Amino acid sequence: MDIEQVGVIGAGQMGNGIAHVFASAGYHVRLNDVSADALAAAQALIAKNMDRQVAKGTMTAENRDAALGRISTTLDLGELGQSDLIIEAATEKEDVKNEIFKALQPHLKPETILTSNTSSISITRLASRTDRPEKFMGFHFMNPVPVMQLVELIRGIATDEETFKTCHAVVERLGKTSATAEDFPAFIVNRILMPMINEAIYTLYEGVGSVTSIDTSLKLGANHPMGPLELADFIGLDTCLSIMNVLHDGLADTKYRPCPLLTKYVEAGWLGRKTKRGFYDYRGEIPVPTR
Repeated sequence: MDIEQVGVIGAGQMGNGIAHVFASAGYHVRLNDVSADALAAAQALIAKNMDRQVAKGTMTAENRDAALGRISTTLDLGELGQSDLIIEAATEKEDVKNEIFKALQPHLKPETILTSNTSSISITRLASRTDRPEKFMGFHFMNPVPVMQLVELIRGIATDEETFKTCHAVVERLGKTSATAEDFPAFIVNRILMPMINEAIYTLYEGVGSVTSIDTSLKLGANHPMGPLELADFIGLDTCLSIMNVLHDGLADTKYRPCPLLTKYVEAGWLGRKTKRGFYDYRGEIPVPTR
């Protein structure tokens, strides 16, 4: 199946990045959100990021203008119905995703492929609540989408081979690399990454090291570009907690129990960069540890 028109649901951090890379690769993109402000902010951020690419010489001004012209926005979910491929990039909550797919289904073409950018939720379970489980799969981009090379492709139990091959070809056209993961909680990247972040939070919780010493140790001792607490703030502590809960519930192993300190930060509304406070306080010119 040839993919030309792509619908993206959710104009947040992941959705605007997905729209960016698809438009840059020549796809026509319709970006949907429930908030007009979010759509406007997404368009402005995409333009800013493309301007940065032009300044670096990785994109021409002509290609930037063409790519921006291929992105349209809508508050009406039904307007995505004529898309060949739809990527849901809404909040990491299963009930929200199910409601989106339910509302979308009456508007879809029979051949439209549905995908979710979920980082942890069962693809088989999401697919089973749609009218096309054979044309449903996981399409998990890494953050920030324009920069990160990897895309995890996750087949549900009913996903057919044509759907997989089509999505694999899309990843190649984007100039990215795919890794195929089985449909187990958190797939590959977050199955490994999130327990490491959770353990770093336990290390802070138990007083083994400070925020600065933990992040410095992993950056200089393991050659990580970001420390685990800094990375948690970048991802969003609510997302980290959600994924750890999926792992804990799905695999029934106490090693995946979310650290109580992570839960406390989320309860306080300290979610990281997006709320200006997490393990670091971002309200000043330079981030400083909050503990």
